Amino acid sequence: MRLVRKAHRLLRHRRLRHRGWWKPILRQLLDRRLWHPCRDTVAGGISIGFFFAMMFMPGQTIVAALLAARAKVNIPFAVAACWVTNPLTGPFIRVSQHQFGGWLRNDLGIPMPELGQVDVPLGESIVNLNVSDFILGFLVMGVLLALAAFPIVHLFSAILPNHLPIKKHPIRPSREEAHRSSAN
Repeated sequence: MRLVRKAHRLLRHRRLRHRGWWKPILRQLLDRRLWHPCRDTVAGGISIGFFFAMMFMPGQTIVAALLAARAKVNIPFAVAACWVTNPLTGPFIRVSQHQFGGWLRNDLGIPMPELGQVDVPLGESIVNLNVSDFILGFLVMGVLLALAAFPIVHLFSAILPNHLPIKKHPIRPSREEAHRSSAN
């Protein structure tokens, strides 16, 4: 929770707070309900994070956080789930995605257009990778992990109900929200 509070404070920094382009993004990111865990918002956040963890793109954590804010699910869990792919696990996950995509295309016969071959240096040797296998592998693996997040979180909540509440906690509105509602 200390790390979550620190990130929340960093987003409200006085130098960022007054920028015009940052205000609409900040309003969504700083919704306090999205920073407190409950079973359903955590499941949605982990689902988004797992999906983007499997995507081979820069800035996957930022995209996951913005999409989590837009979908009104738990932002810290979405960001943390993106860290499944890190410099240590990334190469193994990428190879497994390529093999999984090849298995889907060749053995199950899932149609995918041929997008070409890429030679990738791996240590002393060069490995020939099929781009179609890789794309199919990371997309299907991302969807499967995103779908698996819901039963995993619900099972965790059923086994340890005190660690992950089922319902959202009532949160007092911020000063700005209270001022806006009293002005109307």
